[in-house]
Amino acid sequence: MLKEELIAKSPVRLLEKSIEGGLKPGNIGVIASRKGIGKTSVLVQLALDKLLQGEKVIHVSFTAHTSYVISWYENIFGELAKRKSLEKLGEVKDELVKNRVIMNFAQEGVSIEQILRSLKAMVVDGGFKASTLIVDGFDFTRATKDQLAKVKQFAAEMGLEVWYSCTLIGEEPLVDKNNVPVILREYLESIAVLILLEPKAEYIHFTVVKDHGRMNPQDLKLKLDAKTLLIAET
Repeated sequence: MLKEELIAKSPVRLLEKSIEGGLKPGNIGVIASRKGIGKTSVLVQLALDKLLQGEKVIHVSFTAHTSYVISWYENIFGELAKRKSLEKLGEVKDELVKNRVIMNFAQEGVSIEQILRSLKAMVVDGGFKASTLIVDGFDFTRATKDQLAKVKQFAAEMGLEVWYSCTLIGEEPLVDKNNVPVILREYLESIAVLILLEPKAEYIHFTVVKDHGRMNPQDLKLKLDAKTLLIAET
């Protein structure tokens, strides 16, 4: 399969169609679930889709070392390439690596202003004009509404779409009557797209809680394969 065909047939196209054409620059999206359900896999697949289209991606991790993040990209790309018999594998992989930057931050002891300055230096001073910012391992229990608002403003200024993961912790119920995770309620104003990953018997289901102003729209009809953690249609 050619790279262009892989892009066209990606289930990410269905996700984009379902959320008003995609997340879009200047917006924040969140993939939320309990620990170990597949959030990082989804973020990496969203990033790989952008990279396959020749766009640049910055991946920020607050919990994992760079080598661990790279292994996620290697494994997911390898699985995709194998399943779709991707042609010119080496050339495609080299292009993806060239257009990807991985950064690590500690959430404690580093202000949001310092993080945004580092990102701006990469995008502006470094000439790495990314279209997408992936933020994994961020602890929303240690954040503030003001911090997320600043990220949203930064995303608008830089022309970035920003995808976060959010780990749901604590006692049940983890979500309110509108399916909004309790941990995210105070940030909902800054979040354009909110997706829950819900484990079922044989797969992990995508539930769209917020879609650019619409709450609990129609079913997304997407799932994660419980074994490969690849996005697929239901």
